Amino acid sequence: MTLVVVDAVGLTPKALKHMPRTSKLGADGFQAALDPIVPAVTCSVQASFVTGGTPADHGIVGNGWYFRDLGEVFLWRQHNKLVQGEKVWETARRAKPDFRVANVCWWYAMGASTDLTVTPRPIYHADGAKSPDCYTFPPQLHDNLTGPLGEFPLFQYWGPTANIKSTKWIADATKIVLDNEKLDMALVYLPHLDYDHQRFGPDSPEAAKAAVELDAVLGDLIDHCRKRGDQIVVLSEYGITEAKRPVEINRALRRAGFLNVYSQAGMEYLDPWTSRAFCVSDHQIGHVYVPNAADIPAVRDVLSGLDGVGEILEGESLAAAGLNHERSGELVVLAERDAWFTYHYWLDNAHAPDFGQQVEIHRKPGYDPAELFWDPDDEKGAKIRGAKALVRKKTGLRYVLSVVGLDASKYVKGTHGLLPPGDEDGPVFLCSETSHARDRVAATDVRDLLLDLAGVTEAARAS
Repeated sequence: MTLVVVDAVGLTPKALKHMPRTSKLGADGFQAALDPIVPAVTCSVQASFVTGGTPADHGIVGNGWYFRDLGEVFLWRQHNKLVQGEKVWETARRAKPDFRVANVCWWYAMGASTDLTVTPRPIYHADGAKSPDCYTFPPQLHDNLTGPLGEFPLFQYWGPTANIKSTKWIADATKIVLDNEKLDMALVYLPHLDYDHQRFGPDSPEAAKAAVELDAVLGDLIDHCRKRGDQIVVLSEYGITEAKRPVEINRALRRAGFLNVYSQAGMEYLDPWTSRAFCVSDHQIGHVYVPNAADIPAVRDVLSGLDGVGEILEGESLAAAGLNHERSGELVVLAERDAWFTYHYWLDNAHAPDFGQQVEIHRKPGYDPAELFWDPDDEKGAKIRGAKALVRKKTGLRYVLSVVGLDASKYVKGTHGLLPPGDEDGPVFLCSETSHARDRVAATDVRDLLLDLAGVTEAARAS
C-alpha cells in the first residue's frame, strides 16, 4: 500500500463544486480547509508541506529570490539542497530505513534523496535551441515513461498553450510508477487549475471548465489508486482569487532613482549590483532588496505611496509572518486583495529585453503571468510567430518564441500569494482515511499528518 499525495494546485471548495469524482474522496474520507503560509506560492508552500516549517525555517521565501552571493535573481531553481531542513521522507527513514518514496513533478525534485524522481527538464542544446523533455532518476525510468506516454509535454505545462495534456501525462506517469515500484509514498503534482484560473479568473466559465477537465484526470488517478488499496491525499497550495490591478513596483523604484539598468543592443537589463533598491515580484508578494539600510526609509515611502500595495513587512512584522530569512528582502511588500506585482523595470517598451516577450521563466527577474497568453495586442501575429517557431524547432533550427505581451493591465484575471479571504477561496485537504479526520490542516502540519498516515509514530520520529 502506498500513500499517494496529490498536489492539485489551485484546488478550492469553489472548484470542487465542478468536480464530483474528486469530491467523493472527501465524502468517503474527510475534507478539511488547508491554512497556507505567506507567501502562498508553489515553491514556498510545497517546502512547508515536506518540512513542516515556515520560510524562515526552510528558506524558500518565494518561487525565487535575489542570490546575494551571486548577484543574480533566479526563479524556479530545481535543486533540493535549496530547501533547508529535514524532509518528510527523511524523517520517515529514521523509523523505517527502507521507506521508499517517488517524487513525480513536485518542485525541488533534482538532487533530492527520494528513490524515484520525475521532473520537467528541457534539453538545452549547444546551439541555443530548447526541446521538451524530463529528468528522471533512476535514468532508465525516462524511457519507461516516454516510451508509452511520449515526450513530456513541456509546451502544455507552461505558456500560452498550457492545458490539460501536461496534467494527464503526469497522472499517467504516476500510474506506471505505482504499478511497477514498491513504494511507501508518492508525491504527485498536477498543475492544471493554475492556467485558466489565472487567465480568466476563478469565477469564469473557463475556470469551471478547467475544474471539470481536472476532475476527469484526477478522478481516474484516484480510482486507480483505490483499486490498488492505496491511501490517497489530495491537497492544494493556494486558491486563486480575482486580479484587477497590476502594480509596477520596479518602475516606481526606477523613477525614484533607486533602480538602475544597463543597456546592450538597445535593450535594458536590471542591474542589481548597483541598484539601491529593486523588487523580485512574485504574484502578490515582492521582496525588495535594499543593500544600504540608510535607504530603507526613503524606499518605504515610495512603496507606501503606490496604489495596490497593502502592507510592508520589515523587522518584527517580517518575523511574525515567518519570513525573517537571509534570502528575504529587507522589505517585503504584500499586495492589496485584487492587486499583483509585475517585474517590469523598463520605462519604454522599445527598450524591453528580448526575453520580455518570450516564455522565459529563468531569465526574468520576477514572475510573469503574461506568459500564459498570446500577446493580446497582436494575438494573430503572435500565433503566426509561434507557428513559424514550431516549424523551425521541428526542422532542427534555432527559434525564438516571441509571443508574450508587455502590457500586463489588459489580461491577467487571477492571482495568489496572500492568505485567502475565506475558506471558499482557500486551499483544501482531502483524505481517504476517516481515522485522521479534522476540520482544518495547517500547511506546516501536513508533514506530520503524512507521517501519521504512513504509520510513522511520533516516538519514532523523535528517535
